[in-house]
Amino acid sequence: MNKRTLAILAALTATTIYGLNHSIAKGVMPNYVQPYGLVMLRVIGASSLFWLASLFGPKEKIDRKDYRRILICALFGMGINMLVFFKGLSLSTPINSAVIITTTPIFVLILSAIFIKEKITIRKVIGITIGLAGALGLILFGAEIRHDAPNIPLGNFYILLNALFYGTYLIIAKTLIEKYHPLTFMKWLFSLGILICLPFGYQELVEIDWSNLPFEAIWKIAFVILGTTFCTYLFNIFALTQLKASTLSAFIYVQPLLGILYAVATGQDSLTAVKILAACLVLLGVYLASRKPKQGVGT
Repeated sequence: MNKRTLAILAALTATTIYGLNHSIAKGVMPNYVQPYGLVMLRVIGASSLFWLASLFGPKEKIDRKDYRRILICALFGMGINMLVFFKGLSLSTPINSAVIITTTPIFVLILSAIFIKEKITIRKVIGITIGLAGALGLILFGAEIRHDAPNIPLGNFYILLNALFYGTYLIIAKTLIEKYHPLTFMKWLFSLGILICLPFGYQELVEIDWSNLPFEAIWKIAFVILGTTFCTYLFNIFALTQLKASTLSAFIYVQPLLGILYAVATGQDSLTAVKILAACLVLLGVYLASRKPKQGVGT
């Protein structure tokens, strides 16, 4: 098996983990762990793993001029981003989460145009409009009566904010990712993430009743820390060594499909006409917004 094939398998594995995470993380909250408590477990666990892994990586020092940018990256990518996502997921459903999260490339496109003056074509504008219409459709019309989803419209809005904040993080982090080794970059981001999330998650963290946690909750927490946070990042980094970034980003389209199939198969969510229509609009919008124009064709 050649390296390109392994890279494709790594990218597919990372996307699969992300897709499953919507239902697995939802299965922990709020019965066993509150959302901000789960965020604290994630940043503490991932930080420890990245510091351990960095012992086998290059020894790098952060330039003084980069401290501020790293702090801003941690704020958007490891702080606010995670807090609103898990809070949103606790209020909404796995399918809504899996669909709305794919709007991230749309926000990246908009922010790229604003901050780095990337050209937006008419087709991309149409894609952005269609994709956001699908996401807003879920927020405004996707409400259901569910005991484990107490406020679906608000939860969907939080998840949409997560996509916005993560897109902002990707834009800000671009120069730092090119300058520092991934392990160096991530260990500091997650360490700062602990400090940022601590005021919000400390109380929920100490309230976790570890002695009465069933195995089901423990393995799901471990999945969020080891799988969704640590492994997916390493898999994607390996994939980038063999694949173009545009090729890797295309795997995000698989995430809602896997998330929906898993949620329905495990009985944690169900399909409705609104969800199907919204998913189609989001995926069509993201496809139009991110598709590269053909050579020689003006758009």
